[in-house]
Amino acid sequence: MDCGAVHGAEHAVSICLACGGLLDANIDLCQRLTPADFVAERGSIEAQSGVWRFRKLLPPISVDRIVTRHEGNNPLFHDQRLADYAGLSGGQFAIKHEGHNPTGSFKDRGMTVAVSHANTIGARVIACASTGNTSAALGSYAASAGIPALVLIPEGKISASKLSQTIAYGATVVHVEGDFDVALKLLRELIGSFDVYLANSVNPFRPEGQKTIVFEILDDLEWQVPDVIALPGGNLGNTAAFGKALSEAYQVGLISKLPQLVTVQAAGAAPFAAYYESGFDQYEPVQAETIATAIKIGDPASLARARRSIELTGGIVTSVPDDDLLDAKALIDRIGIGCEPASAASLAGVRKLVASGEIAPDATVVGVVTASILKDTDAIVGYHLHDDDAGQRREFANRPISIPATLDALKKVLDDAVHG
Repeated sequence: MDCGAVHGAEHAVSICLACGGLLDANIDLCQRLTPADFVAERGSIEAQSGVWRFRKLLPPISVDRIVTRHEGNNPLFHDQRLADYAGLSGGQFAIKHEGHNPTGSFKDRGMTVAVSHANTIGARVIACASTGNTSAALGSYAASAGIPALVLIPEGKISASKLSQTIAYGATVVHVEGDFDVALKLLRELIGSFDVYLANSVNPFRPEGQKTIVFEILDDLEWQVPDVIALPGGNLGNTAAFGKALSEAYQVGLISKLPQLVTVQAAGAAPFAAYYESGFDQYEPVQAETIATAIKIGDPASLARARRSIELTGGIVTSVPDDDLLDAKALIDRIGIGCEPASAASLAGVRKLVASGEIAPDATVVGVVTASILKDTDAIVGYHLHDDDAGQRREFANRPISIPATLDALKKVLDDAVHG
């Protein structure tokens, strides 16, 4: 990305051997494409996978080496209650729900491409450091490919739901003292000494799969470009991938303008937001602290690529406190969609930016929900059963009700539920 050096795809290279920077996968952008190019033949791998449907804009991998679990083809939900909450009085807010992927998060999109590449080059072990969702995705796709998986996780700092997935898929799980950034640093040191395929988002093939979230959003909207695409920001792989996807879609003629990307971080883990606020002049890693474990990252690996995406789209980077994240999550849950805490950053961030005038109230917005409601059930229990730090009941709290075993008591509960 930085120096222009070219590396072959036949090796497991995650950083430039010339300058040490991150790598981008080169895609043929001389082709001219139309939406008709993504209409898949029934029964083909392109029809089965919402990632491989866009093969013309992905690295070339032979069909017989592709490892897929039929990821993608996820729903785009419209609900006026979301727009009202965000303050979009004359606009729209739709949710692209990546929690519908096989392991419950957007990570499956990147993992199908990365593991397919690992499968192509004959990798013997695939490894990642993870706050949870990456480990679950790697465990599943590596198991499907029959390749051993090694996962490093920060000890005691991921949800039990995500850990249980990873263990169930048969990955070797190693608890590391320290946070995600420590685990990733340790893993990258290992890669330099052993023949291990690195599957974190510094791998140039992971963002290629994640690009297809954008392609699918555009396809959902019949290739009409929304004003804003909002997404959570942790390690910033999606921010990097989204900018690359939009650039490529524009260059091959699929779209005629770019939407504005909005990346939303948790206030306790917001080094990219602070970097943006400095005019991209001063960057400092932070000690991350947030209930949103999926974006609890203090030194994001895809920082440079994410900056490129924000600059390309005239985007915005902001942050929101955990209380705002949790309220937004509770609303998404309440209307029947559901998500994990980090996913709600999209809605919470847009609400903040509409209130500040940085997003127009008549804007058309797509917010990306990155993972399933089942990814962090402890956060749900904590929100609904316990008051906030100020001792106040939370805005959307829904506490179970205890009653004596009498019909009158039950009728009263029913009456309250119906009439308020």
